[in-house]
Amino acid sequence: MMPPPYAVAGQAGALWRSHHRETVMGTVVTFDLYCEGDVDRGQLYVRVARARALLHRADAVFSTWEPDSPMSQLRRGKMIATEAPPEVAAVLGACERARSLSGGWFDPWAMPGGVDPTGYVKGWAAQRALEVLVMPGVVGALVNAAGDIASFGSLGTGRPFRVGIVGPVNRRHLACVVELSGGVATSGTYERGEHLIDPRTGRPASSAASATVTGPDLGLADALATGLAVAGHVGLEVIEALDGYEGLVIGHGSSWGSTTGFPFAPIETKR
Repeated sequence: MMPPPYAVAGQAGALWRSHHRETVMGTVVTFDLYCEGDVDRGQLYVRVARARALLHRADAVFSTWEPDSPMSQLRRGKMIATEAPPEVAAVLGACERARSLSGGWFDPWAMPGGVDPTGYVKGWAAQRALEVLVMPGVVGALVNAAGDIASFGSLGTGRPFRVGIVGPVNRRHLACVVELSGGVATSGTYERGEHLIDPRTGRPASSAASATVTGPDLGLADALATGLAVAGHVGLEVIEALDGYEGLVIGHGSSWGSTTGFPFAPIETKR
């Protein structure tokens, strides 16, 4: 299994970390909660259990690999939208919005085999799981769904979480480090091959080796990163126009481009 494209760095000081792993959605999702000493640990583990259950529910409803899932049945015409669980209508509505905001570069309805919201669902599920973890005594948390990260708070030091974006060519080196406030998602062909579809042609295509989007909602950031990977540098204009979202593109020839507010972590020098 390839390592996820992010690594978290920082010091938690007097806080303690509650770390959990869950195998779901064909990958491993990790939870890292940074807690004060007097946090209600019983309630903490209840929240983690609820977050895990949300992920498994999303997998059961939206899996395109399981032939009996509601999404698979919808794609085959064995179920109509009004018969599907309520999450389906909510996610497809969000995908319509993401399609519009992305300028059409993200389009689940252009996927082979019928509508496929996979490019949105993983981030959406991780964001929902994160929201369950908000409770007194937890000063910060990260939900890492195979490299797409939803977060709130910080390490309690007054500084935000920092994550490193792994280079698409040499996975042992970081392309850059970003200061995380909200979510960050990366899409590209470096890990799963040519799986991205150009909605304009219906064929596999990508104009970037790696595309990263940050923003307050990981579901939308995930969808926008998918579209940006297909569009390449021209897609940065789309991201630039969206309040709260920033983008970074690394081209196949290692060319770089980013929106003006992309949250690169400042370079620290030793005194």
